[in-house]
This record gives sequence, C-alpha cells and structure tokens, in this order.
Amino acid sequence: MNIRIAVIYYSATGNVHALAEALARGVASAGAEVRLRRVPELAPRSAIDSNPAWRDHCDATAHIEEATVDDLVWADGFAFGTPTRFGNVSSQLKQFLDMTGKIWQEGELTGKAATGFTSSYEVHGGQETTLVALYNVMHHWGSIIVPTGYADYDLIHAAGGNPYGISIRDGDEDLAKHVYAAAEYHGARFARIAGALKPLRAATA
Repeated sequence: MNIRIAVIYYSATGNVHALAEALARGVASAGAEVRLRRVPELAPRSAIDSNPAWRDHCDATAHIEEATVDDLVWADGFAFGTPTRFGNVSSQLKQFLDMTGKIWQEGELTGKAATGFTSSYEVHGGQETTLVALYNVMHHWGSIIVPTGYADYDLIHAAGGNPYGISIRDGDEDLAKHVYAAAEYHGARFARIAGALKPLRAATA
C-alpha cells in the first residue's frame, strides 16, 4: 500500500526545519512517500532582516515548496512543526491551518493520522502547551493524533522525554543528536500507523 505523508512546518531560524527533515527521513525509511513543505512567511522584511539567522534561513530554504491544502488532501497523514510562540502555535502555521475549512467540511481530514513537533528557546519555553494547542485543531478535524508517548522509552527519554511530540531547545547541541534520532524513529512509526489507518478510513467512509 502506498502511504503518503505531508510534513508541513514553519521555521524562523532553522530549528524546526531540522526537526522536519529528521522526521521526513524517518517517514521515508518506512517506505512512505513524503512531501516536505513550509508555510508562507508572514513577518515583514524589516523584522527578518534585523535577525541575520532569520534572514539566512529564509534564503537557504527558499527552494522548498510552500504548503497548500491540497497537500493535506493528498496525504494519509500529516506532521506539523512550529516554534513556540508564547506557549502557542506560530501565526504562520496557524494561518495555514485556518485555511482548511473547506476540506474539513468535505471530510478530507477525518481519520487521517496527525502529529506535531516544536522548538523553544528555553527548556520550559512552552513546548508541551504548543503541541496541545496544535492538537486542538486535529480534534476538530477528526484526525487521529499520534503522539510520541514512550513507544521507545530509552529513545524518547534520551531526547528529553516529551510524550506529546518531538521537541528541541535552541542551542542544545548535546541533546540535539538524541532528538533527531527520536524524530526519525517517530517519523517511521507515524508512517506505519498512517498506513494502518488508511484501509479503516475507506471502510468507515
């Protein structure tokens, strides 16, 4: 069975982008087809230019296609990435999610697997509340949320022990290698779960 996963994210300076790439590698390792997509930037040029890391990342990832709602229709599962914004989803990703009303009403999102990943500047910078806030949208869609849990306790524990989704702290190089390993593991597991749900969606449509 051909499994299709959309990895859709917003990243300002690259932390969430790196997680998206790691998760996409995991998805591909499970034999699934993956689309890596970024959502459009909403911040004014002056704000981006004021932060060299932000400007550099925007330029370095300009080649990555922007996400559309058609990517969600295409996919059997979707992984969403966002930096924390005061313990909540970034406005860039939120705008994208707010554009899904039509396909939600048409039932295109019901029964599909969904998961999230995030990054913050501080250890307690709102990672868990950001993921829970993100999942509120998936509840309305009728999607099946697939958290990291502790499916592989040692791996998730080494990555910081977040059971809600993959998360990383900015600049924590010692932890990063464990987080990327957990992201690849979760991507593969997520793809397999999305594949298991696919025939069930057809049977209950």
